[in-house]
Amino acid sequence: MENQAHLHLLAALLLAGFSGLCVPQLTATEVTKPNLIIIFTDDQGYADLSCFGGKHVYTPNIDQMAREGARLTSFYVAAPLCTPSRAALMTGCYPARIDMDVPSSIAVEMKHIPAGRKFPVCLAGDGRGLNPKELTIAEVTQSAGYKTGMFGKWHLGDQPEFLPTRQGFEEYFGIPYSHDIHPKHKNQKTFKFPPLPLLERETVIELAPDANYLTRRITERAVDFIKRNKDDSFFLYVAHPLPHGPLAASPEIKKAYAEQLKVNGAGKPGIFPATIYEIDWSVGEILKTLKEQGIDENTLILFSTDNGPAKGSAKPLSGKKGSTLEGGQRVPTVIRWPKGIPAGIENDKLLTAMDVLPTFAKLSGAKLPDDLIIDGKDMMPTLVKAAESPHEYFFYAHWGVLEAVRWKSWKLRIVDGKEALYNLDDDISEKNNVITSHPEIVQQLKAAMQSFEKEMAANVRPAGSVKNPVPLTLKK
Repeated sequence: MENQAHLHLLAALLLAGFSGLCVPQLTATEVTKPNLIIIFTDDQGYADLSCFGGKHVYTPNIDQMAREGARLTSFYVAAPLCTPSRAALMTGCYPARIDMDVPSSIAVEMKHIPAGRKFPVCLAGDGRGLNPKELTIAEVTQSAGYKTGMFGKWHLGDQPEFLPTRQGFEEYFGIPYSHDIHPKHKNQKTFKFPPLPLLERETVIELAPDANYLTRRITERAVDFIKRNKDDSFFLYVAHPLPHGPLAASPEIKKAYAEQLKVNGAGKPGIFPATIYEIDWSVGEILKTLKEQGIDENTLILFSTDNGPAKGSAKPLSGKKGSTLEGGQRVPTVIRWPKGIPAGIENDKLLTAMDVLPTFAKLSGAKLPDDLIIDGKDMMPTLVKAAESPHEYFFYAHWGVLEAVRWKSWKLRIVDGKEALYNLDDDISEKNNVITSHPEIVQQLKAAMQSFEKEMAANVRPAGSVKNPVPLTLKK
């Protein structure tokens, strides 16, 4: 139980941060550190929620989250692919700063990757991963007395040194990388992937788990974690492997989705909408559990995804997964905290997944090291006081190459020598190149890109490295 002096201090900080808006004002006797939850999906496009305009999907629970919280319509991940994006979320850093923009130690020549670029995705038996010396959200919140648990897809290295249990998570159940990294992969002759492992902490408990039940099993573990820790402050990271291909959903959800199609006519038939419907079901189960346990009001939930779509839709954005066009990195995001964030808000200020670590640090009462360089910023003033974006610039990179920068509504993109300037306020689809009309803005943004690259090169921290890595499998 926190002492009274600490309660008064935390209350003062909260009240100072939330002043100026009609939000619940917490007194010293009411305030507790909020529980913190991230629900992170895989390859979900900007329009792959019905509250973001998707007509092909039906997401009633996430839509309810949005009505009770805020839709973040200019929320970016730091890379358009899974490993570097997830590394940035966990550490609050651009992937280049932590050497996770080109992490694969497995020499694989991918035909669709241009010359001079590297495949930045951790694979099975990979000798590189997120350096255990990096500070993660789990370690930050744990230092403030939070219980920590992760359930789902990790994808920041599969060697024991890189697993979630070495990065601040007390509990872990899930898969170490994407669920398509298995012997049935279309490029198996090149990759020679072993069977997909399912882990409990650091022990492989099953090989080739049924993808149809991954969302359900992860949700069950998340619900159990909430129930067991309802009397403590906790940080929960739910990382669904779907809707990354191959698409899958439980038979129960497929049936339920088909029935709701007949009744409501919402969404469209097919396995992709059913997959999204099961993710929405998962969100509903978590929200229901929080209410049943009496901790809903003081739990902050962030729903987002790791990059743009492979199978879904990013409309009205251009581009998809693997692209530095908006559709590759601007992702559908909803945040809800009844005690701290106003309801029914649409926030279009530039925010990023890198902002989660410093935001959670402040909310949990944790102190970040003074000498730690991170790129994320506390996003609470933007969420509750309608402050401007905490970022002057946002930089887009792919396969280890810086390709674009955003400043206010302006975005400069340079790919293979071709330059384009867009005003995203007027042209969210990036169709109208106005580079010849604004030479001064182009010059400014080019200078910003050069400065960013120079600063990153001077302050890069090495990724983790393991000699003689071995793919995970069942112990004999």
